[in-house]
Amino acid sequence: MALDQSFVGRTYPPAPVYEVGRAKILEFVEAIGDTNPVHRDPAAARAAGHPDVTAPPTFTTIMNLNLINTIVTDPKLGLDYSRMVHGDQSFEYHSPVVAGDRLVTTASIEAIMHRAGNDFITLRAEIATVDGAPRVTARAQLVVRDAEAAG
Repeated sequence: MALDQSFVGRTYPPAPVYEVGRAKILEFVEAIGDTNPVHRDPAAARAAGHPDVTAPPTFTTIMNLNLINTIVTDPKLGLDYSRMVHGDQSFEYHSPVVAGDRLVTTASIEAIMHRAGNDFITLRAEIATVDGAPRVTARAQLVVRDAEAAG
């Protein structure tokens, strides 16, 4: 069953505020093997012009993953999760994410397309500080394989 096109443009309620801490950034860089000192050492970050350690580029995936799951499990959308695969991911950076940031993520459905029996859904997450300063726009394209056979 094809995805409901009326969902294009739908915005979901924002996620709870995420407080970016040095410890979370350090956990993340340890997990991915990033040794850049601006992500680990406050003095190195300040020397590079930042107020505190900065998060590596993909750190914000932590924030938008829960919202993506909220969208794809919305029963009204009609997405068969068992047929879904990740198609593409992109990030547009507006300003570095820094320890001490308090971030809010709002997600929406940017596009739904049906091609060659598959549904393609593009999700957009806007990540900004609680004061509205933009940090990252993340997009994820998901593919629902053999969508016509579902349902």
